[in-house]
Amino acid sequence: MKKVILRPGKERSLQRRHPWVFEGSVASGKADRGETVRVEGSDGRFLAWAAYSPQSSIRLRAWSFDEAERIDAAFFARRIAAAVAIRARLPIASDGVRLVHGEADGLPGLVVDRYGDVLSAQFLSAGAERWKPVIADALLKATGAARLHERSDTSAREREGLPSVTGWLRAGAAGDGGSPATEVTIREHDWRLGLDVASGHKTGFYLDQRDNRKLFAESVRHFGFAEVLNCYCYTGGFSVAALAGGAARVIGVDSSGPALERAVANVALNGFDAARHETLDADVNQTLRAMLEAGRSFDAIVLDPPKLAPTIAHAERAARAYKDINRLAFLLLRPGGALFTFSCSGGISADLFHKIVAGAGLDAGVDGLIYARLGAAPDHPMTVTFPEGEYLKGLVILKR
Repeated sequence: MKKVILRPGKERSLQRRHPWVFEGSVASGKADRGETVRVEGSDGRFLAWAAYSPQSSIRLRAWSFDEAERIDAAFFARRIAAAVAIRARLPIASDGVRLVHGEADGLPGLVVDRYGDVLSAQFLSAGAERWKPVIADALLKATGAARLHERSDTSAREREGLPSVTGWLRAGAAGDGGSPATEVTIREHDWRLGLDVASGHKTGFYLDQRDNRKLFAESVRHFGFAEVLNCYCYTGGFSVAALAGGAARVIGVDSSGPALERAVANVALNGFDAARHETLDADVNQTLRAMLEAGRSFDAIVLDPPKLAPTIAHAERAARAYKDINRLAFLLLRPGGALFTFSCSGGISADLFHKIVAGAGLDAGVDGLIYARLGAAPDHPMTVTFPEGEYLKGLVILKR
């Protein structure tokens, strides 16, 4: 077993069971990409078993802090079975579920979602990539799923020195001898949503907003919101929720034509009148400005932009972008209306996001009551030892 020694004083993160070790903390030791190494402090004490990544700034990702544990096929079978068992205990009103959430489940760099009988996985670290065949077998055994699709096509792979990979890892029986269909329809609360594991964002869909969509539907119903604007609407999850809540008219804005087509299909899938739903293939910022100039206003607005600050280094520029769209949304919102605003950027903390939104309100000359603070659904957990897991932040603000 190869050994990596940390610099004096750099062992504290592992002692606190934080799973990352950065390049500058390593004193000596190398290994092949994804290889398991023994990590020791400068005094020779064991700290962790970790996967080595020679190209990433995160040089080590810890698998285990137990010196007696062995990182083998049985280890991955145990970790995956434990992750699946936890989800089985959660009150998840959907057959679309996040089964493995990377570091929070003790499997750094591995993300797995289940959509009905299809699994969709991302292998985002050198360690997860090295153990891919073993992990794939363990996933199918633990879940009984028929098929496993891979969506390892994110920038995180590039930082690990890994190529983009997509396609079926385990295709199951295709029936006609061809490749299985990648389109899936899931149930979420009282509605249905279609997705494509091959072309949809992330693993195919944004399951993390599941409970926030339910709250949105309930808020539309409770407050009697009639006109709703859903910005960065993607495939229409919040639009379907608004219609389910009784909204008379919903406008979804996104710059992706295929996503908007899926949004239209999801509205139809749930039996809603197409006349209540409009889509705009347009830039959100420009659309908000144009609507403001035209004197438009809305009872409820959703702002769910893509990741604008993947790291803290991007935070300043992202903060300006977040502030601008929130300022415009405040101006378009009617008194008594609700703004559901989100950031999924890891580089923007919950505290900073609150300050950004507060600044947007000040610039707009608007005050509001914080009705709720939101995060990801419980199958996307954050652990006490890994605060970086808190990526999705949301505020619900009622305009005075």
